[in-house]
Amino acid sequence: MTRQDKLPAALQGLRIPMIAAPLFIISVPELVVAQCKAGIVGSFPALNAREDEGDPPLLDAWLTQISEELDRHNQANPDRPAAPFAVNQIVHRSNGRLERDLEICVRHKVPIWITSLGARVEVNEAAHSCGGVVLHDIINNTFARKAIDKGADGLVAVAAGAGGHAGQQSPFALIREIREWFDGPVALSGAIATGEALLAARALGADFGYVGSPFIATDEANAVQGYKDMIVDSGAEDIVYSSLFTGVWGNYLRGSVEAVGMDPDNLPTADAASMNFSSGSSKPKAWKTIWGSGQGVGAVTSIGPAAAIVDRIAREYAEAGARLVGDFSGKL
Repeated sequence: MTRQDKLPAALQGLRIPMIAAPLFIISVPELVVAQCKAGIVGSFPALNAREDEGDPPLLDAWLTQISEELDRHNQANPDRPAAPFAVNQIVHRSNGRLERDLEICVRHKVPIWITSLGARVEVNEAAHSCGGVVLHDIINNTFARKAIDKGADGLVAVAAGAGGHAGQQSPFALIREIREWFDGPVALSGAIATGEALLAARALGADFGYVGSPFIATDEANAVQGYKDMIVDSGAEDIVYSSLFTGVWGNYLRGSVEAVGMDPDNLPTADAASMNFSSGSSKPKAWKTIWGSGQGVGAVTSIGPAAAIVDRIAREYAEAGARLVGDFSGKL
């Protein structure tokens, strides 16, 4: 029995071992559906589904839309079913919608839950009550242990180079420390933008690559044209690591920081107490005006459909694997 056979059912049967990261503002139903149809886990943050006060919950409508579109695809393509989708819940105390959004996700029986910025037993229990699998994102081994102790089923190891909120640890160190004690599902985030990087993540001991930045420059992404263009035009040296904009350390595009008149090489710091998901802050808004991106952005050379990103990475993944088999054949 392989490691893939031991994974929860919701995480098996993917075209390639890849999960699309939930991108704040960017990930909308059109992108999620395209990712799932292409054979990888698509995801979005629950907070992306925003509505005016008094309106019906948009999250409810989004989950209905995604489920119905994937169901139609599966009925029309029984030999090529879509991958499942995931919803990201921000567990930080500033998220005043959390309890309501949990109830909606339970009602829709969301298959995969990705939790961020805090591990809470009651959130994991809500997911498990409808058969959901919980992956909690972490930046070090201490947080990983806490997440599993509180009932998460698996982990997203957010290593150096990841887009948005990211850690500073090398993936070589982080995955090794986690695998010393944990044998459950692990996805690796951090400049996973090519098939070669995906294969390397698997070689390190991760079950999945967690891919975000390439999907910003796609037709389905809810990003302004300037953001997509900057993704295509940027490389690893254009990524700035700062805590200023949300109070949590993260990676951003240098050009977007310069565009608001700030010096990306001389940014003040902030702490988590300043985190705010409302629109009342006077600071430039992450992710609306200060644009997130990971260090793997140099692999993105054009704007196109999300399926093309998956096709490219799948092709590179197979070719890299074949090269390694050839390189090591008869030598071990």
